[in-house]
Formats: sequence, C-alpha cells, structure tokens
Amino acid sequence: MKLLTRYILKEHFLPFLYALLIVIFLLFTNFLLRAVDRFLGKGLPIDIILEYLFLNTAWIIALAAPVAVLVATLMAFGRFSEDNEITALRSSGVSFTRILWPALTFSILVAVPLMTFNNTVLPHMNHNARMLARDIYRKRPDLNVEAGYFIDDLPQYSFIVKGKRGDRYQDVHIYGKDRTVTQTSIRAKEGSFRPLDDAIMVTLYDGEIHEVEVNNYQNYRRIIFDRHRITIPAEDLMLERRETGSRTDREMTLNMMHEKIAGYRKRTAAIEERIIKEFEFSFPDTPIPATMEDLMTLVKKQQNIEKEETVSDPNRSISRSQDLINLSLRVRTDYQMIAGYERSINRYTVEIHKKFSLPSACIVFVLVGAPLGIMTRKGGFFTAIVFSFGFVLLYYLFLIGGEEMADRNYLHGAVAMWMPNIVLGAVGLVMTYQATHERTMFQIPSFRKGKKKLS
Repeated sequence: MKLLTRYILKEHFLPFLYALLIVIFLLFTNFLLRAVDRFLGKGLPIDIILEYLFLNTAWIIALAAPVAVLVATLMAFGRFSEDNEITALRSSGVSFTRILWPALTFSILVAVPLMTFNNTVLPHMNHNARMLARDIYRKRPDLNVEAGYFIDDLPQYSFIVKGKRGDRYQDVHIYGKDRTVTQTSIRAKEGSFRPLDDAIMVTLYDGEIHEVEVNNYQNYRRIIFDRHRITIPAEDLMLERRETGSRTDREMTLNMMHEKIAGYRKRTAAIEERIIKEFEFSFPDTPIPATMEDLMTLVKKQQNIEKEETVSDPNRSISRSQDLINLSLRVRTDYQMIAGYERSINRYTVEIHKKFSLPSACIVFVLVGAPLGIMTRKGGFFTAIVFSFGFVLLYYLFLIGGEEMADRNYLHGAVAMWMPNIVLGAVGLVMTYQATHERTMFQIPSFRKGKKKLS
C-alpha cells in the first residue's frame, strides 16, 4: 500500500508543477497587460519595474495553487482511467476511497503551506505592491521629450519641440498655464532640459518672450534674448519611496485584523452604552427596544404625544418635545455608526476566512477532480484544463459574489467565504460516492473514432 501511495503522489506532483507554472503565466500575463500603462512614459528603471511585478506574484500564486491542484487531479485520475489502472486496482480489492486518500493527502500538503503563505507573505507583499504602485502613479514623467508631441504633465508650463540635434532640442515653444494675470509664451531656436531633484532646468537660446495682460490686451511686452534659463518645479520627478503604517484589509495578517475587529467592537459597545443611558434618561420606566426601528417608533410616538399636549395647553413648555427631537437625531447617528462598524467587522471577517477557505479549495477540487477524471478517461493537459475551467469559474463566481454580499452586510463573512467550498464540496462528495459505488450521474461522451469494417 505504501508503494501505491507513492505512485499516486508522484502522478500528482509533476502535473501540479506544470499546471501551476502555466496558470501563473496566464494570470501574470493578464495582469501585465492591465498594468503596463502605469509604466509608460514614467522613465522607470528596470529594477523598479521588476520589483513591482514580483510583488504582485503573491496574489497570483494564492489564486493559481488551487486551480493547479484541480488540473493535476484531473490529469492523474484521467490517465489512471485511460490506462485501466483504476479497473485493475478495483479488481485487486482496492477501493476507490483508498485510491483517493493519497490525492487528498497531496491537496492537504498544498493547502497547509498556502494558508501560512496567505497569512504571512501575501499581506506584506500586497502592502508593498500598493505602496510602490502609489509612488509610481505620483511620479511625473522623466524628460524623454519626443518631437512633435505636447508635454503637458508639468504644473506651470506645457511645451513642444519640433526636432533634436545632438543634445539640444530645436524650435522650442513653451506656454504658461497660469493665465489669471498674464498670458506667457516663449519661443526659442534651441533649448536643453536638465532634470534636478524636484525641478527641471530649461536653458533656451536665441528666442523671444511674449507677455500680455489678460484684463488689458494693450499691455503687451516682448523680450528678445540670446540665452534664458527657467526653473520649472516638478515634484516627484524622481521616484520617491514612501512608507506608511496604514494597511487595507488585504494587507493585514490575522493578528492585525483581530486587533481591528476588537477595536470596532469596543467602539460599538461604547455607543450602545451611550444609547442605553440616553434612553433611560428620557424614558425611565420603559424597557429598551431591541432594534433601532422600535426605538425610533417609540421616540416618534412620544413626540406626537408631546405635540398634542403642547397644542392643548399653550402654556406648556416645548422643551420636552425639542429634547425628543434631539434624542432621535443622536440615536439615529449612533445606530448609523454602529452599522458602519459592523460592515467594517464583516469586511475583516471576510479576509480572515478567505485566508483559510481559498487553500481549503484544494481539498474540494480533489473531491471533484478525481471522479471527473475517471469519467473523462483522458489524462491530457488540454482535457484537464477544459473540464476544470467550469468548476473554477463556478467557484470564483460564488467567492466574488459572497464577498460582495458580505461587504454590504447581507451575509456573514464566514458564510460568504465558506459557501463555495460547501457547495462544490457537496457536489464532490456526491460524485465521489457515485465513483465509489461505480455509478455515474452523467456520461462523458467519447470522441474516439471507430474503425469501419470493409466487406
């Protein structure tokens, strides 16, 4: 039996590596095509670009690993079935459950390190990637001036050049953007640009400066120069790396998120205590309603009573009615704050459970992939990719939909994140039961060509 276990594990290992590399390549290519516009025109060094791409491989690996397990399982059990090894093992008295155990062990060996990776490596790489992306976005373009194109990214001036000869640009036109007092335009036969830390030194040769007042076009000034220098402020011309302590939910470890949740619950408890005190002061002999709607109904009812009594008795003070109005406004604000804190708690709860539910999909995909591979009777990579696509798509649709509903507070974060595993896990258990008892819910059509008999 140990030989059988090693044999099945070996059949999973290489297909898993191949599938992991291919899925990572596909996801990485899709990400690169979407992110390439962030690099264009920025004049970034190659090491910054490579660092940004490397930091974004963390979430790609987290998504690709469960898919690779499904593809490997389909390939392994498809080949077992294609070569009739499943039939031979069953004839020898080996049950399908015994054949499945090594595959489940392999999925656990992938899932457990992936959980650790999601809690330790992934948050920090996500944080560093976001910080670097922000710094890249803030960085202004380097001085790669192209002839015939307007450079409009500088704060005070825009300019265009007609050509370049050696290290000098030819026929330079510079226009001032601030037109509240004067309109300024500068023309020069030649010019050079030298980037500084936070500015650009522009040296112009043989040109003219034209200035005209906006409010009075009669006030016009023309200056002819042989050489003229302009210092144009340009913050973040050089990429400046910044650090910040603020992190989003996808950039936090479990301890960080638990601390955040504890803080929100502490604030919620303080608000609830304040509501109780205000209610007991305004309604000392009335039990506190269970919901905000009941509380607002009680306050509104009391307001109507106070209004009727004030109308019937003109000498009655209206301060009590005004106090109730103020109370209703304060209570509504407090409950809105509580609702906001609950949404934040649910958002962090989603991320906590996602760190475990996504790696656990490796086990679910084995339960689905093993019987499906036996039904396909094909061990090729292309067949495994085709059949895994539908299940992976269904899983991530459930995952994304559940996360969206949890963020809107329609579902608890734990339910939202474990729902895809529960649904596909149930399907996998049914398929595994059918395969164990040699039954099939549906038959995968065979595409093998039969030979025609010649008469």
